[in-house]
Amino acid sequence: MTLIAILLPWLSFILRGRILTGLLCLILQITLIGWIPAAVWACISLQNAREDKRTRKLIRAMKEK
Repeated sequence: MTLIAILLPWLSFILRGRILTGLLCLILQITLIGWIPAAVWACISLQNAREDKRTRKLIRAMKEK
């Protein structure tokens, strides 16, 4: 998924269900200069989503104890 976030940042957002963000990222990515910020944005967003998922899993495990 990280490779997709670097090569096709807009697709990374769309695959995670963030359609409007993906379209905005596509508009940014259309320009060659905008490709780098779009890729960075997609990678950071992907990392944040992974951290949120891990945090929810830890909270759920703590509640079970």
